[in-house]
Amino acid sequence: MRRNQLKVGTVLSFVSLILGNLISIVYTPVMLRLLGQSEYGLYNLVSSVVAYLGLLNFGFGSAYIRYYLRYKVKNDEENIAKLNGIFLIVFSIIGFVAVVAGTILAYNARLVFGSELTISELSTAKILLILMAVNMGISFPNVVFTSYITANEEFIFQKFIETIRVIANPLLTLPILLLGYGSIGIVTAATLLSIFVEVSYAVFSFKKINMKFAFKELDISLVKEMTVFSSYIFMNMVIDQINWNLDKFILGRFFGTVSVAIYGLAGQLNNYYKVLSTTISRMFIPRVNTIVSTTNDNTELTNLFTKIGRIQFLILALGGSGLVFFGKSFISMWAGKDYSQSYYIALLLILPITIPLIQNIGIEIQQAKNMHQFRSWTYLIIAVLNVLISIPLASQYGGIGAALGTALSLLVGNGFLMNWYYHNKVGLDVIYFWKEIIKFIPSLIIPFIAGTVMVYYIDLYKIIPFLISALAYLVIYGISVWLMGMNQYEKNLIISPVKNLATKILNR
Repeated sequence: MRRNQLKVGTVLSFVSLILGNLISIVYTPVMLRLLGQSEYGLYNLVSSVVAYLGLLNFGFGSAYIRYYLRYKVKNDEENIAKLNGIFLIVFSIIGFVAVVAGTILAYNARLVFGSELTISELSTAKILLILMAVNMGISFPNVVFTSYITANEEFIFQKFIETIRVIANPLLTLPILLLGYGSIGIVTAATLLSIFVEVSYAVFSFKKINMKFAFKELDISLVKEMTVFSSYIFMNMVIDQINWNLDKFILGRFFGTVSVAIYGLAGQLNNYYKVLSTTISRMFIPRVNTIVSTTNDNTELTNLFTKIGRIQFLILALGGSGLVFFGKSFISMWAGKDYSQSYYIALLLILPITIPLIQNIGIEIQQAKNMHQFRSWTYLIIAVLNVLISIPLASQYGGIGAALGTALSLLVGNGFLMNWYYHNKVGLDVIYFWKEIIKFIPSLIIPFIAGTVMVYYIDLYKIIPFLISALAYLVIYGISVWLMGMNQYEKNLIISPVKNLATKILNR
């Protein structure tokens, strides 16, 4: 049953991912034109500020599965109920604090955003701050239910709801935009949709997987232990917010909302790229925790680390190379010529992050082993470097300078320090990992030659040649990696579902 949940959940994850990206690709240019560059930039700027309220999570969400499985292997239902109770209390308090903090920020909006915003923009920013804070506040208690569903590996329901959310979001927001309600309407619709999703998770947890809560005789020592464990995860969260939202905040203060809009669009492409990787790794969080809590076998963990990393690389190499060859013309046709600089910013953000993205299951391995402290300190170094480099570069070169500062700091931390730590301290065979990744290089040569020829000899700024060229590149890439890059396990991931589907059709 669990194996079926993992397989179907993975398929649904990619269905949700593909649908989400396709819908977003169609919806985003419409949204950009209905909002206008200035209001889109304002929306991104406020979002980057409100994202810091997510730090109130304090990393407790990542701790849940670790402690849940500790009790689950012992069939200790009583302590699981107490764990649920502790988390619900903690996250309900955090949600309330988030709403209060967002309201305080709203009343001090001029101090937060600086003098570059107009009076009208400042008024809209205040409303957006409050609405986004309320959205975040009501989402915090839901962490308990989503974590419980993930820990029980109920991936089918989880991914089904995510797919509904992906489809429903533009269907709700587009009419609101057409009616002229702008970014305030977008956030209002997102909040209503979040409430629906959160209620669905809660009902499923109670009705389907029999989630129980206990609020008596709570183990305070467990809260202290979780706080110590989560403190370094919290540090990572702080650093992630600095790395991915600082640039927009700096640009907003130096250059205003238009510069933030250009950077924000590149950030959106960066988010698409990250989701390609995290969609896969999230499915294996329970597996990692189970291995660590039972055998803690580094060879098994290395094999899992490498197996997932190769699959992630297959997908990211297609996405990253596609951006290199087709990104400039795509952004021009998709968002408009006003966003042409977003291409260079996206390259600076996306290419350096490829290293941690193909190794992100390693984060779960570290946390399961309670060895995530080094990553926190490493990412603190990354964040400090980012601040020191990005501010002067951003003031001189705008969005490209800010992105360059982020890229350099990420390369130092992820490319060198984290790989050293994985190999020498965590116990993963990183040399074996990179040998397996390098085996893909010969299969990438032909697609890269084909992409270069297309860029130089085909007018990719016209829709028909663009679509034909992109499809041809996809086919060339697929054939090349199939013949020269993929191993039998990876080929079977494609062959097995196709065979099963063919068998079902023939047996009807």
